Amino acid sequence: MPLIINFTQAQTINLSDLSSRTEPQKVLMCPPDYYEVKDVKNAFMEGNLGKVDFELAHNQWQELRNTFQRLGKEVCIINAASGLEDMVFAANQVLPGLDENNKPYVLLSHMRHLSRRQEVPYYQQWFEQRGYQVLELTDSNLLFEGQGDAIWHPGKKMLWGGYGHRTSLTAYEEIAVKLSIPLIALELHTNEFYHLDTCFCVLDPKTVLIYSEAFTTTGLKLIHHFFPRVIEVTAQDAKESFACNAHVFDYKTVVIQRGAVNTVNKLSQAGFEVIEVDTGEFIKSGGSVFCLKIMIY
Repeated sequence: MPLIINFTQAQTINLSDLSSRTEPQKVLMCPPDYYEVKDVKNAFMEGNLGKVDFELAHNQWQELRNTFQRLGKEVCIINAASGLEDMVFAANQVLPGLDENNKPYVLLSHMRHLSRRQEVPYYQQWFEQRGYQVLELTDSNLLFEGQGDAIWHPGKKMLWGGYGHRTSLTAYEEIAVKLSIPLIALELHTNEFYHLDTCFCVLDPKTVLIYSEAFTTTGLKLIHHFFPRVIEVTAQDAKESFACNAHVFDYKTVVIQRGAVNTVNKLSQAGFEVIEVDTGEFIKSGGSVFCLKIMIY
């Protein structure tokens, strides 16, 4: 299946012709037992070295877990590993999906930073023990950061893929072929928005939440082509409240960082239920709701 990088190519894709995909209903999280900001991997980490309130981070993580459970979702836990301070950001180590027989698999990440590559074997083992097929990129020089950059189109076997910081465009060429799916590549051209999940949040088959300044003109054209309703967030909400790093459950309930007033109003007006949580200690490291979990089968 093709890698889509421009509007002409996008016009060859008809969403109604694509295979349907069941949305995963379980949540996987990793407790912040060893979480800290010990180096600078993205712009949000600057000025936050050693400034994590450990007790508050644990409380915020637990409340996020409780929120998911109150929404009726089973929350699975992978144990944290000593020395891997970013392992708590569970969206990055793998990409879960369903094969042509609707059997679950995970595609392993090959992360840009060496310290984060050490997280991947722990997640690999966790999924192997639960019967997932494990897939890997064949070229070890390619970079790919799981669901931080690769986000499924709602209900369809089609991926949106951010590239430019943590994932290689050439990685998506292999992924599109390996998974036999169309993949829409979006260049991330600002320094701050280093993962797709920091500026792009799918809400339902017709709706997406974005921070438009993170994308090129071509990228915005691709987004508007496939989503009839595009909700744009302000720079303040995107940068200070990580508004696009939200997550929607069952196409109706959006869990989002507290304080994104403009975005919350827009979501409510669009018919979504909104639950605000505090992930402030994790924003110090460049992650919020979406980063702190991954949806699994």
